[in-house]
Amino acid sequence: MFHSIATTADPTALDDLFDQTHDDILSLPMSNDSIHLKGGIAPIPGFSNLEYGRESSASSVHYGDSHDTSEPSTGREREGSTPGAFINGYGSNYTPSPLQHPFTPNSTINGITSIQKTSLSHLNGDIPHTSINGSDANTHPSLKDHRGNTAFMAGTPQSLGRDSHASSTPELPQSLEQPKKHRRTNSLPAKGKVTEMKANSSVPTDLSWAEFGRQCILAAENSRLNPFTLHPAEYKLLREHVTHAQVTIYLNIRNAILRLWHRNPLVYVSLEEAAGCARDKRYFGLARVAHLWLLRNGYINFGCVELPNTTGSLPKSKAKVTPRRTIIVVGAGMSGLGCARHLDGLFAQLGDQLTDAGELPPKIIILEARPRVGGRVYSHPFLSQTGSTLPPGYRCTAEMGAQIVTGFEHGNPMNAIIRGQLGIPYHGLRDNTILYDYDGTVVERGQDILVEKLYNDVLERAAVYRNKPAAHRTVEGDRNLMAFGRDPTDAGGSTVAELENSDAPLSANATSTASTKQEKPTTGVEKLAGRAYQLSAGFNPDITAAETVQSMGWKLKIDASNTQSLDLDTIAKSSEFPTLGQTMDEGLRQYQNLVDLKPRDMRLLSWHHANLEYANAVSVNQLSLSGWDQDIGNEFEGEHSEVIGGYQQVPRGLWQCPSKLDVRFNTPIKAVHYNTEEQQIGKAVRVECSNGEVYEADQIVITTPLGVLKSGSITFQPPLPDWKQDAIERMGFGLLNKIVLVYERAFWETDRDMFGLLNEAEHEASMRPEDYSAKRGRFYLFWNCIKTSGKPVLVALMAGDAAHYAEATSDDQLIKEVTDRLDAMFAPNDVPLPSETIVTRWKRDPFARGSYSYVGPKTQTGDYDVMARPHGPLHFAGEATCGTHPATVHGAYLSGLRVAAEVAETFIGPIKIPSPLVEKRVMKAELSSMNANVETKRRFEPAVPPQRDNKSGRVQRDEDYEAAIIGAILDQIGERPIKPGRAGVNPFLLYTKDFWYICKQECEDAHKAKTGNSEAKAPKQEIRNAVGLRWRTAAQEVKQPYLDQASNARDDATANAADFRERVATWDEEAARIRREYIQANPPEGGNEELILNSRTAIELGAGKRLRRL
Repeated sequence: MFHSIATTADPTALDDLFDQTHDDILSLPMSNDSIHLKGGIAPIPGFSNLEYGRESSASSVHYGDSHDTSEPSTGREREGSTPGAFINGYGSNYTPSPLQHPFTPNSTINGITSIQKTSLSHLNGDIPHTSINGSDANTHPSLKDHRGNTAFMAGTPQSLGRDSHASSTPELPQSLEQPKKHRRTNSLPAKGKVTEMKANSSVPTDLSWAEFGRQCILAAENSRLNPFTLHPAEYKLLREHVTHAQVTIYLNIRNAILRLWHRNPLVYVSLEEAAGCARDKRYFGLARVAHLWLLRNGYINFGCVELPNTTGSLPKSKAKVTPRRTIIVVGAGMSGLGCARHLDGLFAQLGDQLTDAGELPPKIIILEARPRVGGRVYSHPFLSQTGSTLPPGYRCTAEMGAQIVTGFEHGNPMNAIIRGQLGIPYHGLRDNTILYDYDGTVVERGQDILVEKLYNDVLERAAVYRNKPAAHRTVEGDRNLMAFGRDPTDAGGSTVAELENSDAPLSANATSTASTKQEKPTTGVEKLAGRAYQLSAGFNPDITAAETVQSMGWKLKIDASNTQSLDLDTIAKSSEFPTLGQTMDEGLRQYQNLVDLKPRDMRLLSWHHANLEYANAVSVNQLSLSGWDQDIGNEFEGEHSEVIGGYQQVPRGLWQCPSKLDVRFNTPIKAVHYNTEEQQIGKAVRVECSNGEVYEADQIVITTPLGVLKSGSITFQPPLPDWKQDAIERMGFGLLNKIVLVYERAFWETDRDMFGLLNEAEHEASMRPEDYSAKRGRFYLFWNCIKTSGKPVLVALMAGDAAHYAEATSDDQLIKEVTDRLDAMFAPNDVPLPSETIVTRWKRDPFARGSYSYVGPKTQTGDYDVMARPHGPLHFAGEATCGTHPATVHGAYLSGLRVAAEVAETFIGPIKIPSPLVEKRVMKAELSSMNANVETKRRFEPAVPPQRDNKSGRVQRDEDYEAAIIGAILDQIGERPIKPGRAGVNPFLLYTKDFWYICKQECEDAHKAKTGNSEAKAPKQEIRNAVGLRWRTAAQEVKQPYLDQASNARDDATANAADFRERVATWDEEAARIRREYIQANPPEGGNEELILNSRTAIELGAGKRLRRL
């Protein structure tokens, strides 16, 4: 996602970077398969190294021994982190971060470090205090000292093969002196210094408009924003201030700002850079609003990036008598740290607004109940650190809680933090799951696929009862112009609000009404443990279940008819609160009447149930039928990954970079007293802690898990209002547990990242789905963590009812059971007893009370939003407040960004829109009149040499000379070869082209028959679902021609690309020769032969027809 766009010397590199041979420019997945840095990754000191504490956590217990970890210091003065050594490289099994050299104070680039001998005694609990050149090693050097350094440029895996990669010979350090021609860097500005804003200064001149537009569109998508549509909050902010044409201009500016951020998230985006995204200075107001909105809401300048501090000193005349205000954040998990870090950054960047008003930025204090940061992100170190295969400086750990990064692409904020800022290495998981039956035999892949298709069909039929997604009013820009990076003609006119309230005609380039309702996606993919479950808006009711199951490859029973289908209405409507599990089990029972299912098929179907129970941390029988997948359509793209050396490095990075946040450890709270009145005396919030301490604050952010709120262990005075307390009670908070098994050697297939295990029913060979519910989640999946933990480690998951079984069962019993299961799976190989084990019991943890939230039967639509709603000075964050990404680390972090913007507004106020937002265009007639007035005023002034005209003449002369050179080149060798277009390599898209109108007609015929209206039309979404269903159920012989066509297209594209590169190289050589010969034969007037000789125009770069000098 993060490109070293301007650092490449190859003019075609940008095309290659974004050319992923996909038809749709809005969906360009950028995988990192088989990409490994040859240079090493230095661990960030302290992010992976933890000091042993003395007490055991309730949520993680060693088998045979109790041990826990805490942060290096729990006093008020926090000590620094353990320094880590540097390694020049490590095995190809790792997939390191695209950031070549992470920000590391004690480890420098390519092995050059000022610490030659670092004590490793910290592995045993001793934390050495090391100084570098007389300075404290615990203090991170300022990022501003590294601006422009290639070591701090981020790149996507695709760009690693270009100039941005690390040195391929680690023993020969790569030079740090790299060309800085187009590198985006910001030195921190001096306070009070005003930088001039220049239009177009952030628009690269060496890119065609189409390529620039495409990069901006990708940047918006990678920020979870629709590139072509205003976010609902932007719509409310701008609707009364912009015209329909200006919506497109604003979106182009906003997307261009996001492009700057994603190019290098180690460097903040300044207001001056944002203004440079405007094509005309008239739109500086739009750029200011876009920059401020993106900044406040955490779309740019978030995470571990150093930011400018605009806070000034308070003159005595402005200083307020009232004391400095305070914000308390309860919890140092991902949401709490994300909130505090973003608040700290916002008050630094916008601090001048507070000092101008006569007050200093507020203090931010984090109260953390545990002796560590991370919350449910907890990497527990092993008792023995010997024999590690990880690079020096990384601890051998196991993930007690969060473990998987569910795709970096398409908007995951962890991308910027893990890969772009902290440079933490990670391992990409491979989709090579194998399933073992309960007796240890391997399940045939063909049967596995057949059963999975049946499961997906039942899941799809249950989706009919899903709640209708909410719609939001917004405005769409001109897609065609934006796709080519163009602004519309802005002739003024009515604002969006005025158009909505009148019958005024739209502008000529407007293709829709002033505002539209944008619905949430109704399709998506539930991607779990290597299995992807397609979630759609429903199924085609005209195709019976009997026909569907036959198209999958099943054979109907002799007494079954092609007209038979499933009836789920009865079970779905039999209860006020129907569940997904009960409805799907009924579907499976009815399918037994159509096909000859065997007990093994039932075990396979139950395994898929367990997989959903892992995703939701609860039995499918406790999931709401209508809302369990309410976050559908918000999935990220790219392979799932695991962090090498511990996921806890991420919260530690947020805590420490670029400067330490004020975290008070071992400070659980027991009561919150608050006042909702605006004009109260003293602080609005008083927090009582279990250790007797009392804190007062003006605003408080509560990020405690939903399980803690449900338990009532925190008292609120006055009690929370009914609308908040009722939502807390309606929502579900589930449980997932793990059993970590550490061995001396691996006895399993180490090239597999995971393998599944089927479980027998309580009654052997039962055909009743409900007989499998109690046991199906026991050790149902094993993660192979060799590559991330540094030791032979298996992590067995306990999902659904099995998670509660783990809470109530002894360690000895659990270890015996899992060892017996592994014995059967890997017989006749000997399975030894583990050398170390850890069992998690998150329900017992008083600071978690479970794992993560789910949508229960009584949960209402919008309850996640109710959980997020503030109440007076109380603000709420955490994964249970993020309806778009619940139960995830990134969801918790995003909730922290949301509440940070919310709290900041209580101090700074809402974004103020100037009037007019866009200056009126000055017409030529008006300009002539103004010039006449100026001449009249200046007629008695001394004559001034017309320098502007002289400059214009010089520019015209240079452009004429360049045009003559281009003319000579084109006369001799013609135009530069054109890059071949993308081939249609997606077989489903090819299939869609052939069957779209067939499905459209079928859907419309069904609508006409259902409504009796001969003019009835089918919505596009319904047609898409019908095409998708037809494709999924099509026979292989129907799909094969499209698969072959796609394969041939890919082969042709590869051949054409190779031929294009060869022809372009020849053309470039000839063009350089002709340029050189022309300059020798016709020297330029200005004598700039060297400059002109080394210049190339856009035509020579193949980047369009703009004659712009590089």
